[in-house]
Formats: sequence, structure tokens, C-alpha cells
Amino acid sequence: MTSNSGKITLRDNEAAQQYEVYVDGELVGYAGYRPLENARELPHTEMNSQYMGQGLGSKLVQFALDDLRKRGLNVVPTCPFIADYIGKHPEYQDLVQG
Repeated sequence: MTSNSGKITLRDNEAAQQYEVYVDGELVGYAGYRPLENARELPHTEMNSQYMGQGLGSKLVQFALDDLRKRGLNVVPTCPFIADYIGKHPEYQDLVQG
């Protein structure tokens, strides 16, 4: 995956309990999580300011939500950015733990 910025890599860093986005091997953003029973709470997303506005935050959230779906887990989106993303992408509404 590439962008104007370079090669984009997305991963789940379970040791740090966060989904991460890298550009050319440099960590430029993350979405922290807290494991819950049958779900993960996503309370905070952070992006390096020089990479804001390039869609990397949305790619990161999509990766996290797709990963949760693959794992059969729900999401508790307490981060406003993630909650807003889910609101704009109804295909992820079914993951939200009620």
C-alpha cells in the first residue's frame, strides 16, 4: 500500500495494545485499545501532525475494524474520531457493542 507520503504499513501491536500505521517504516499514528469481553474499546487515536489530512487515520480505523470483524469481536468506540468514522460507514455499525 502506498500514498504520496510513501509505503504504508498497518499492524496490530498487541504488546502495546494499539493498531499502528507506518509510513516508510516510521510509526506515524496509532489507535489504542483496551480488551474487553468479546470486544475492544477504542478510546484514543493519535496521528503525527505532518501526516494529518492524508486519509491515514481513516485507513487505520478501517484496518482496526476489519481486524475486529475477523476476530469475531465487537467495538466500543469511545474515541470521537472512530465513532464519527463508524457513523459515516454504516457497514461497520453491526460491530458496535450496545
